[in-house]
Amino acid sequence: MIRTGDIRYALRPGVTCLTVPGGAVLLNPPHNEKLTGLTPAQSQALKTLNQGPAAATCELAAESDSVTTLLDRLAGAGWLEVTVRDGDRDLYTLRPFATPPARPSTGDGPRTVLSKFTVIHRDPDGLVLEHPTSWCDLRVHDPRLLALAAGADPTELGLPEALSARIAADLRWGGFTADPAAENRDFTTRSWSAPDLWFHRRSTLGSRTVTWDNFGPTAWAKDEFPQRPARRAPYPGVPIALPAPDLATLRATDPALTAVLEDRRSCRSFDDARPITVAQLAELLYRSARTRSMESTPDGGELPSRPYPSGGSVHELELYPVVRTVDGLAPGMYHYDSFEHALRPVAPADAPAVQRLVRTTAATLANAAEPQLLLLISARAGRVMWSYESVAYANILKHVGVLMQTLYLTATAMNLGAVAQGFSDTAAFTAATGVDELEECNVGSMILGTRAGDR
Repeated sequence: MIRTGDIRYALRPGVTCLTVPGGAVLLNPPHNEKLTGLTPAQSQALKTLNQGPAAATCELAAESDSVTTLLDRLAGAGWLEVTVRDGDRDLYTLRPFATPPARPSTGDGPRTVLSKFTVIHRDPDGLVLEHPTSWCDLRVHDPRLLALAAGADPTELGLPEALSARIAADLRWGGFTADPAAENRDFTTRSWSAPDLWFHRRSTLGSRTVTWDNFGPTAWAKDEFPQRPARRAPYPGVPIALPAPDLATLRATDPALTAVLEDRRSCRSFDDARPITVAQLAELLYRSARTRSMESTPDGGELPSRPYPSGGSVHELELYPVVRTVDGLAPGMYHYDSFEHALRPVAPADAPAVQRLVRTTAATLANAAEPQLLLLISARAGRVMWSYESVAYANILKHVGVLMQTLYLTATAMNLGAVAQGFSDTAAFTAATGVDELEECNVGSMILGTRAGDR
């Protein structure tokens, strides 16, 4: 790092500076920039920058205009992180991951506060302010900055006026502050919630993530933690064996794929006088979600095969039928053991948490009816998170989507009614199963049964 006045500069993480005859090359794959025509002072400054934190005590001559020009150029292109200081105390660092925009004008404007999209959290490097659409992160070193960002009076924090103005300008430059009236007036910014936008940008490639470092199937946990087993530990109840359908007959008698796709509809009215049978539930589960086979990898990994796709073949999803009225099956909550094609009791029908789960369907079904069968989808998140970085939960939700479509199409082929819910009670699921939500969490639900009017 090098320091001049109250600003300290460093190459942003991932950047390397290679000195070559007549200049230097800045590398941050897939980006690079060649610097030519450098003065001796500029070349020395680049060498100092390349030494990293050990060079923090090195000073540049304040009168070296050529070095100041070079630093401004590199910072303006996003090659440098900039730390603003108050005397000998670091206040914050602007760490770019894209080319910065032009600084906004400093004239008077509408009152600005932290944007509703700004997220403050802790990571391995400390506290950080993030905005999903920003070009940089703001690393917080002094807690006074948080108070100032929240609207505290600078004079009460002991910060010089000029420094407070610099902080306000940098917060606005990074997009961390906004006019609250404008954010609520514009449909685009009002319609997005902070967690939705942050999740979207954090789980996709873009300006923040341009390489596969710490993104995607990195198997980051391989040398530290054992992979979670493919098969969930069974619940202690006596399993209920389910009949398996004759797939050869179904291949010959099932309606055509086009007919199933065209006939699929969400069903919100069911016929309780003629409920779904346990044989139909067994067929639905077998055709949609059974574990067909298991492949073992050379390093001891387990890759199941099921009728629906799963990224990396991890198959982290589990199914929990919550039965109110299924002919041939007692009411209650069950777990589907996809390896044995069996149901294992989880909780009785009169358990408060199970009753809460059933009540959540009132907003989905016609006339606030209760379901014949509620099928909860959970995720043993560690199966995915052991391998994937940044995109793990996004992949889980994609898997939920393909499983829901598989259930929809199978139910349609069987002339059953089905409707997916856009929500479920995750707290009630945790209470009913007794599992740690970070180990296994509810991520989807569907309602199934005999459609009304299909006599």
